[in-house]
Amino acid sequence: MIRKLARWQLDMATRAGALLLHEQQQALTRSLRWPTVTGAALSTRTGVTPHDVVFRAGSLALLRYRRSTPATQPKPLLLCYALINRPYILDLQPGKSVVQRYLEEGFDVYMIDWGVPTYADRFLTLHDYVSRLLASVIERVLRAHGSSSLHLLGYCMGGTMSALYAALEPRKIATLTLLAAPIEFSGRESLLNVWTHQRYFDVDAFIDANGNCPAWFLQLCFLCTKPIQNLIEKNIAFYEQMDDPRFLTNFFAMERWGNDNIPVAGETFREFVKKLYQQNELVRGQFHLGGRRVELARIECPLLLLTATNDHLVAPASTQAIREHVSSRNVAEMTIDAGHVGLVVSGKAHKTLWPEATRWLATHGAPGPTLAGTLPS
Repeated sequence: MIRKLARWQLDMATRAGALLLHEQQQALTRSLRWPTVTGAALSTRTGVTPHDVVFRAGSLALLRYRRSTPATQPKPLLLCYALINRPYILDLQPGKSVVQRYLEEGFDVYMIDWGVPTYADRFLTLHDYVSRLLASVIERVLRAHGSSSLHLLGYCMGGTMSALYAALEPRKIATLTLLAAPIEFSGRESLLNVWTHQRYFDVDAFIDANGNCPAWFLQLCFLCTKPIQNLIEKNIAFYEQMDDPRFLTNFFAMERWGNDNIPVAGETFREFVKKLYQQNELVRGQFHLGGRRVELARIECPLLLLTATNDHLVAPASTQAIREHVSSRNVAEMTIDAGHVGLVVSGKAHKTLWPEATRWLATHGAPGPTLAGTLPS
């Protein structure tokens, strides 16, 4: 018995020693890779598709993506990103670019980069962003193509803004694609819906004190929605896979975007939180922009809803609820097992979801007059 115990102890000590030696060797190997890791961090590119800035208004820039062949689709597509973070998440890397998927399907593709609001922009409202800036961009794209309507795709908060515009100007929207866009705000599946409740968050005091909603505050909120994954698991995965060049490229691309936070104009943030998150005015038919009531029932165009089952920021039900309020007879839904960001950058999404989503748009683009041209300045 004593011999068996001694043999077991010796065997365990041998295994522990071998494991310790292996970990030491791995740590040494990883430490020697830091120059390569640094090089990957510096060389990783984002926003990869060539484009031209065809219009500017304040901090806003309208990007038109270059095509190597003439467009085969009669109407252009405009991507409306959120006012939070930067829009190149929709064109993150080769093979992980929503922009490229629509170019491959034959569309002329535009995207709005809202830019970075300054302290002087703190009084900009949703009316300014939707009825003035978004409306101005749409008018210019329509004139450039000699078309009476275009395809509009909105992501997250940009989807909410796209729905607002489509309800106000339904004849100018050929199809509306909502990508993880919050529409119904009464649910409690997302921590953002809980945290913004008026019982816990005095948005008036916050904006009165800060002017704009600070970028650091937004990033902290997003990190705290999944603290273990964002602060611990991510870094462990980096340490364990830092010898994989493909992993490093993907990691640094996401890190660059995830840390490229920008503020939100104060009055817009106040309005979005109070009237939508706290009072749910949009689906209740009480939301107004510039004195005009926003009626979702005025949306009659084909509608595509893209959601992610594991979206911790915008629950699928929040986006899908728009079906009950629009007049569109053609409403399609596509869902994927991914998160809010994985919906646009994961390999699974680009293998399954986006080929189907782009084909849907190609088959629902009503033909109309088109004239190639240059956007007026």
